[in-house]
Amino acid sequence: MPDLIFDDVSITYTTSGRHDRGQVPAVRHVSLELPAGGTLGVAGESGSGKSTLAMSVLRLLPKNAALTGSVRIGETDVADLSFGRLRAVRWAEASIIFQGAMHSLNPVHTVGRQITEALELHVSEKWKTEKARAERVDELLTVVDMPRERASSYPHELSGGQRQRIMIAMALACEPDIIIADEPTTALDVIVQKQILDMINGLVTERGISLMMISHDLSVLATACSRIAVMKDGELVEVGRSHQICLEPREPYTRQLASAFPTIGDPASRMKPVSRHELPPRPPVEERHAMTDEVLLEAKGLNVTYRTGRATVRAVRDVDLEIHAGEILALVGQSGSGKSTLARTVLGLQSADDGSTIAFRGRNLPHKGKELRDFRQEVQMVLQDPSAALNPKLSVYESVAEGLRVQHYQGDERERVAASLRAAELTPPEKFMGAIPQELSGGQRQRVVIAGALAVGPQVLVADEPVASLDASVRGEILALLLSLRERLGLSALVITHDLGLAWNIADTVAVMHRGRIVEHGPTEEVLLRPRDEYTRTLLDAAPSIHDEEVA
Repeated sequence: MPDLIFDDVSITYTTSGRHDRGQVPAVRHVSLELPAGGTLGVAGESGSGKSTLAMSVLRLLPKNAALTGSVRIGETDVADLSFGRLRAVRWAEASIIFQGAMHSLNPVHTVGRQITEALELHVSEKWKTEKARAERVDELLTVVDMPRERASSYPHELSGGQRQRIMIAMALACEPDIIIADEPTTALDVIVQKQILDMINGLVTERGISLMMISHDLSVLATACSRIAVMKDGELVEVGRSHQICLEPREPYTRQLASAFPTIGDPASRMKPVSRHELPPRPPVEERHAMTDEVLLEAKGLNVTYRTGRATVRAVRDVDLEIHAGEILALVGQSGSGKSTLARTVLGLQSADDGSTIAFRGRNLPHKGKELRDFRQEVQMVLQDPSAALNPKLSVYESVAEGLRVQHYQGDERERVAASLRAAELTPPEKFMGAIPQELSGGQRQRVVIAGALAVGPQVLVADEPVASLDASVRGEILALLLSLRERLGLSALVITHDLGLAWNIADTVAVMHRGRIVEHGPTEEVLLRPRDEYTRTLLDAAPSIHDEEVA
């Protein structure tokens, strides 16, 4: 079984066109070694070079990338391989679990067909016949705890966790010595994430496979890897055993990366988001708005039923929920628990069943006309993915002003847009008004989305996974902004998340949702530190932590 060796690797992209920046170094003089049968995590934020380094192993870099130094699998320098020999190495000697299974799988082929394709491309006596390949597909599905019947399913018919299992099955298909896992648990809820990590750990241990895992989350790497390398701006910052990197980091950047994902129960991270960038000062204590007893948004006996063909699905069941003035309420639970459906329903974007009650300041939710438009001025949504939420062709000004025009705003539009951008901490606002989304960072795009919601003067923000697509340090900035909006403006927020650490970081109260029901609801410290419901305990047990005893 071969070692994987990066020897003084540098990778540079040549850019051109509208965003021409000339030669852009992505990886700078990186030397790393993954011994045969070993496990190595590579951590860092977007732009750190970690995925570029990983893609270089099988020469999967774009054509505008140039590599110096060497990447070796055993004694073989990958750069020297002919295309025919390279194809033999891919999947058979080293394979990749790509990030984002939904986008990596072909939507027009069954998953069984896609696993078979890897076997056909790497002819082996073992899988020479169609029957042998079909048996191998059945075997792989069993290995990744999937029913064999799922071989005939298309990607859209599977859950996120099931799609990720298919990606793992494809990576294992040709019995590689090395597996590279690029953000293998991104966008998965904590329970499915734990299942996937446990599966990868088990396969690595049982089969002696070498593992290189890429992630921005140190706690995820700590559960799977014995050693971690931290990258920043294309360079190695720190390399060491997982225990040392997570609990005794030497470099300031590593400490900031670790603190960006708060530990539940740690008083130092309660209501204190962390970023490696300086956060704006908080208002004086005596000027801060806080949670009050006034009920702003209320749901009583809320039920939501979907009808798909002949089948009916009860997505929300008998939910009672209140959001008070100045309250940040975190609604947590697995994917499919009904969180987003509940959020859409209280916004009036999804119809509730007869007998359900939704009220704002004691007045029932209107169903149409000016009354509904007025309600949506009071309760605004912040969508999960800012890249999808913003029209790529509209400027920041146009995106923020759009809601004002829908609401027939009568005041000075430009001043209102500028004030909203300032409230979202995009200053000076004139610097951003003419920009298009492509010219902004992920954090800036999310601030534009928040500014658009703030422009119409809401009392409540409904934020659906507001930091799920953001880097560790930017995540802290957006969470600090949500806290700041509460403290400065008295805004309430319903934050939808599967991240319990986020709830600990900024929420006054937590409601836990499971199979459409609220199974537990109370102050954050009570729910997360002294849970009463078994499902809440299951969520907490599944959440990775750099302080877990399993840290290598």
